[in-house]
Amino acid sequence: MRFRHSLRFRAAVAFAAFGAFVSLLLSTAVFFAARDIELRLLSETLAVEMEDFMARRARRPAALPPATRAIRTFVDSPQGEASVPVAWSALEPGFHQLLLQGRGYYAAVAQQGSDRVYLLYDKAQLNRREQWLFAFLVVGVLAMSALSAAGGLWLAARIITPVSELARRIRHLRIGETVQPMAVDFSGDEVGELARLFDRYMERLHAFVERERAFTADLSHELRTPLAVIEGASEISLDDPQLKGRRRQRAERIARAARQMSELTQALLVLAREDTDDRPVPATNVGNVLEDVVEGHRHLLAAEGVQLTVDLAANPNLLVPPAVLQIVLGNLVRNAFCYTKRGSILIRLEADRAILEDTGPGIAPEELPRIFERHFHGTQNPRGTGIGLALAKRVCERQGWQIIVQSHPGQGTRMELVFRSAPQTEPVSAG
Repeated sequence: MRFRHSLRFRAAVAFAAFGAFVSLLLSTAVFFAARDIELRLLSETLAVEMEDFMARRARRPAALPPATRAIRTFVDSPQGEASVPVAWSALEPGFHQLLLQGRGYYAAVAQQGSDRVYLLYDKAQLNRREQWLFAFLVVGVLAMSALSAAGGLWLAARIITPVSELARRIRHLRIGETVQPMAVDFSGDEVGELARLFDRYMERLHAFVERERAFTADLSHELRTPLAVIEGASEISLDDPQLKGRRRQRAERIARAARQMSELTQALLVLAREDTDDRPVPATNVGNVLEDVVEGHRHLLAAEGVQLTVDLAANPNLLVPPAVLQIVLGNLVRNAFCYTKRGSILIRLEADRAILEDTGPGIAPEELPRIFERHFHGTQNPRGTGIGLALAKRVCERQGWQIIVQSHPGQGTRMELVFRSAPQTEPVSAG
């Protein structure tokens, strides 16, 4: 569930909706209750007027009927001229609603001997009062809603103040820093419980970071020692003038691999923890790194018939450690060399990107969106670990780079490493 608005806004909306609902419910009840009471009073008024008129008419037949601005009286007598609609003669004595000359009336009907008396009250005045009452209630509902919203904003501001303070403190937390417990400054309510949970979580996270730092420091020490031994032994072997031919090639390969392993170890240690080092990073020449990577992986070419072309159309410098760049380029070059059995491989370096095109088996369309997932390996490499491209993707996300992949099964794959968004110096022209 996603909440698109602030807690204060949702509380104000809830208060406004509740206020509107309650006021609407009460206003509806008031309107119909007032209307019912008014009809009852009108019915009783007409009944009293009818009773008074019938009594006076019994004493004196020529007595004048009630006549006001709202009340009209009709007497239907067999001896007189009919002055009411014929349909009225079928009405039972009592209270009715009638229509006369296009106007609505509430009517009281009574029988006195052979005469029928109709006492009519004009609906127009009653309707006007109902309209005024309805308008008043509508204004009341709107006013109540506005007051509820304002009250909700004020109350929400007071209620969420502890939550806002807790969020402010959490926002300024940094992993690895010693943090004072937050729960002591909050009450024992839900916010206090949340603060206590954050305190416990930060304690666990701090302990984890300390363990990770100790592990990376120990790992760095343990790996550097044997790698230094390998590098030293390789240098001594290469200094032997009697070492020639294939043996010298193997020694050079060991020395190059040990050097790359040392740089890779340092890069992995940097990626394994949060980078808080603000020291400037020297510029790395991309062309030199690319040539080292290609030379270090040349032995992976499956067949001598594969034509390899390295085109340094530009030679930019990037403000990144060389090992970081080797991780990405090494994984891309390794994939191209391992999977291309025939045809050609083109590696082109431009001012803002490195392009690798091969004529390998390509990548299936259903596998293409998953090639950067950790531990995913496609049908072309069922024994792979699925770590290389995932690691390259992680490095790119950290540096602000992008890897663009285009592949067609049976035709080959094109990968572009775009580093234009990363901090870089002025590109150095090739040659």
